[in-house]
Order: sequence, then C-alpha cells, then structure tokens
Amino acid sequence: MTRAPAWSRVHAPVMNRTAGFLFVALSGACFGVLGLFGRLAYDAGADVASLLFLRFGIAGLVLAGVMAVRRQRLPGLKVMLGLGLLGIFYVSEAGAYFAALRHIPAGLAALLLYSFPALVALLQVFVFRERLGRVRWMAVALALGGTALTVDLEGGGVKPEGILLGLLSALLYAVYVVLSSRLAGEAGPLGTSTVILCSAAGALGLMVLAQGPAFPTTATGWSAVVALALISTVAAVLLFFMGMVRIGPVNTSLVSTMEPLTAVVVGALFMGERLSVRQMLGGLLILTAAGMLARAGAPPASEEASKEGRAAR
Repeated sequence: MTRAPAWSRVHAPVMNRTAGFLFVALSGACFGVLGLFGRLAYDAGADVASLLFLRFGIAGLVLAGVMAVRRQRLPGLKVMLGLGLLGIFYVSEAGAYFAALRHIPAGLAALLLYSFPALVALLQVFVFRERLGRVRWMAVALALGGTALTVDLEGGGVKPEGILLGLLSALLYAVYVVLSSRLAGEAGPLGTSTVILCSAAGALGLMVLAQGPAFPTTATGWSAVVALALISTVAAVLLFFMGMVRIGPVNTSLVSTMEPLTAVVVGALFMGERLSVRQMLGGLLILTAAGMLARAGAPPASEEASKEGRAAR
C-alpha cells in the first residue's frame, strides 16, 4: 500500500487542528446571529412561543433526519423521559433569552448569557459541595463584576425587565447545563440534541395551540425563522461538534466566545445597537472569566456541558 508523502503526514495534524478552530469559530458566529434573526421574526409579527416552536420544530426534524441517515438509534425509554423533561425545562431558558431581546440589545443579552460558566461553578460549590481553586474563584469574581458593569440602565435601549430576563436566562442555562451533564451521558451529543429539541417543540406546540399562533406574516420573517433553525441551531450544533473532536473541549470553550462578540458586532452593524463603554468593559470581564474557567479545567458538570448541554443551545 502506497504511503502518504512525509509532508502530508507532518502537516495533517496541524491542518486538522486549524480546521477545528475554524469550525468552532463559525459555530460561535452562527449562534451569535440569534438576536438578528429573532428581531426580524418579531418585526414580522411572531411572538416568543411561536418563534421558538418553529425554531425547535424545524431543527429537531432536521437532526432526526441526520440520525435516520446515520442509522443511530434513540436512547432507552428512561433516558428519553429524562431528556424530554430536560427539553421542557430548556424552553424556559430559551423563552427568557428571546423575551430579553425585546427589551435590551442583542449583544448585551448574549454577554449576560455568557455569565453562565461562573454560575455553573457556583452551583457546583453550593449544591454539590465541590471545591474551587484560586483561579476559578478569581474567574467567578471577574464574571460577577463584569455582569454588574453590563447592567447599565443608562445605556440606549436598555430596560430593567430586559436585564432581569437576560440574567434569568443565564441562571436557567446554568441549571440546564448541570442537569444535562447528569442525564445525557447515555444518548450521545446528536441523540441528546434531537430529543431535547423535539420535546421542546412539542411543549411549545401545545402552548401555541392554547394561546393561538402568531407566525410571521412576511417573507422576510419566514426567512428569518428558517435561518434561525438551520443556521443558528443545526449548523451551529454540527460545526461545534466537528470542531470539538479536533481541538478538545477546553479550546472549544475558549473559541466559543465568538458568539457574544458576533452578537455585539451584528447588533451594531444591522440593528443600530450600541453598548456603552461600561457595558463593553463588563463584557470583556465576562469573556475573560469564561476563558479562565476553561483553561483552569472545567468542573465535571461544565465540562460535560461543552459536549452535551451546548448541543441544544
């Protein structure tokens, strides 16, 4: 059998890692345009429940199709029930995040959400009695301080209810991360994502039926919904895992900070949003804390979150 040239054997690992970093960066960018697509759908007449139902429903069907093509089986009944309940819980987090977009800039909402790694660490300490080292405690302090700075009610387009919803989204996502790390191990990333998204869509479908649908009324609005499902959910999830298998969970967590950075840039370019200097400084502290927590070695729950919990983001 002919062997590959020596130069290709030397450069293949480097190219593989480079591709991994690119995949994760693209994943973060895909997640980062959530706010833009959500705002376009809102402007076209959609409400939170209808928008999330369409997003999760379309994405869940696409991932179910991927599972069928790969002939991957669903997990057992017990795991399915646990993931189904987790999906219903995830609805509350996503609802809080998208509701926050009505009251605060998309970039600020993304920055507030990114305080969740520090909240996961605190949950590990106070709920599961895990000990944190000095670096992790410093990261938690930076994240909390950064969050306090971003809560600048004098910034343009910022309402107190939006700040509260953004912080609630971060807290709910932190709880979701901890729970998913204990429920999703047997299903694998793709199975976990598919079951969670489909169960979330089912719960939202019942809500939409009860209150009446409010779907987009324009072609632009429907295009935003499809983009939200395919770009900011399916593509973002698949690129995330394609990158993680190449560069590992720690590097993946660091590069994933592309998400809030993209949200800030997209908000400024396309939605006329501006963050104050104080909010930008707070966001920098939050992202620095996320990087410190990743480099320090995530605790069990947050490390699994890089693999499982992030799947349904």
